[in-house]
Amino acid sequence: MKHEHIGEIIVSESAIAEGVTKVAAQLNQHFDDAVIITVVPGGILFTADLTRQLEFDINMDYIACPHTPGDRNNNSAIVFHQNIDISGRDVIIIDDAIESGGTMKRLVQFILENHTPKSVSVAVLFVKPGRVDIPVRQYYAYEMENDDLLIGYGMPWENKYRNLPYVAKLKR
Repeated sequence: MKHEHIGEIIVSESAIAEGVTKVAAQLNQHFDDAVIITVVPGGILFTADLTRQLEFDINMDYIACPHTPGDRNNNSAIVFHQNIDISGRDVIIIDDAIESGGTMKRLVQFILENHTPKSVSVAVLFVKPGRVDIPVRQYYAYEMENDDLLIGYGMPWENKYRNLPYVAKLKR
């Protein structure tokens, strides 16, 4: 792997593990049963780590909405095949992070407008400042201090670096 774009580590592997445990504890307090919908591909790593710590019954599905990191005007198509009936169910949408929040807001609205869940929540490792308002309960471990472009633990740059086991600043 080329390291030319990997800058300062912002969230270490151990901090990620602590964050996963923190979010899992929050979710375990509020749910007895839920449908987990992973935002792919970015949310795959966080979902894998998080769901192994959940102490309630889950079903799992996925949703996609390709976007450019930091893009507040993502208008790409939402792909949701709905493999599991979510009518009357608590739904938790899981992704790596909420950056600008535009894509997550669209995904939440899509689920609420096109399906009849009992509730919709969002779980991510961290959120960035200045994000758009997403009108559902959000579970997260960290709130970033600035809006730096970040890579690793699911977040790409030029569709690379998702597999870094930590989160780092992007060096251009």
